Amino acid sequence: MTLEAFADTILPGEKRFPEDRAIAGAAPGPGAVEAGALELLHTPATGVTAGLEYLVVALNSHATAYAKENGVELDDTVPPFVALSFSDRTALVGRLTAPGHPEKDGWVALALFCNMAYDSAAHLHTADAIAAGHPGLLAMGWRAPDADGLWRFPRYGYGRKLAEVHPDTTPSGSPA
Repeated sequence: MTLEAFADTILPGEKRFPEDRAIAGAAPGPGAVEAGALELLHTPATGVTAGLEYLVVALNSHATAYAKENGVELDDTVPPFVALSFSDRTALVGRLTAPGHPEKDGWVALALFCNMAYDSAAHLHTADAIAAGHPGLLAMGWRAPDADGLWRFPRYGYGRKLAEVHPDTTPSGSPA
């Protein structure tokens, strides 16, 4: 729940159900959590998986200190970070990721993976993510691959062709 609340603070979305406490509902549509941030964070290839338990404890400790410092009463039925309002979560994450904070690198890495789950669906095969309606890829205008599973772009991204295809390029696009 704490990691969901952190991911939602980085890239907010709408509540999944009315009583949702982790998702603050600060933005319409899906955010990092719906895009799979927790799945990505628990992927060993990220290198952060082993430290997630520590980060949850640390984040809740920081939330408790933040609440005390700012006179915020926390609901003890949920983890401290989850109990903070969205604006307080945002302020706390701003502190944790600010230049000079001794734990900045860990919090920035966590935030980057939350963004990555939305922006690139790094935990999924791109074609599968698009077929499943991944919210971030759809929001960015990714379309399904052609029938053979390859992406082709009939219009050039810069409005013009930048180079000719090398004569030894195979039909699959690989160099010979």
